[in-house]
Amino acid sequence: MLITFEGIDGAGKSTQIKKLTGYLSGRGIESLSLREPGGTETAEKIRRLLLDSSDEITPLGELLLFSASRAELVQRIIIPALAEGKTVILDRFFDSTTAYQGYGRGLDLEMLRSVIAISTCGLQPDITFFLDLDPETALKRKFSEKSIPIAFDPNELDRMERSGLDFYRKVRSGYIETIRHETGRFACIDALEAPDEIHRRITGVLENRFNL
Repeated sequence: MLITFEGIDGAGKSTQIKKLTGYLSGRGIESLSLREPGGTETAEKIRRLLLDSSDEITPLGELLLFSASRAELVQRIIIPALAEGKTVILDRFFDSTTAYQGYGRGLDLEMLRSVIAISTCGLQPDITFFLDLDPETALKRKFSEKSIPIAFDPNELDRMERSGLDFYRKVRSGYIETIRHETGRFACIDALEAPDEIHRRITGVLENRFNL
């Protein structure tokens, strides 16, 4: 089974993935948690280039770098793990490309779908949990600020975070539009709820849909 988590940074994906990994382990289900971009030596190098670089990267270049990282992860790690019967949990997958590079950066969505199909080898998640949080709250959480606009040292941000609030508003809108067209795969959860309640909702969905 392939389970993916999506949402703006600060929505609590990492916390929920950790909780879900423990939940699956307690039921004797072997799982593997991975992140995008990353997961292989090459993909981690691409991650550093994408996030840590102070250099500007064009939207198309950004798309292709993310896609190269994804192709490495899918072919080297995810497909073999699924073939062994493991449950793979991904912190981001191709829905992030649609939301960030498509709606956020404004790249053509049809072109994106073609690139995504290549980089994923056609792999689809069994279920995607979208932790929904408005960008203002997400940034407050991430940088521990009291109000918007947020005052922070830009040097403390990675390259994606420096894109600004309007960019993240577009990203969230992109997620919502994507979900509107593909409701069956997504489970949408309010990220403002308490972490334990979010975990309960996630496990409830998995129990109901997949009899875990």
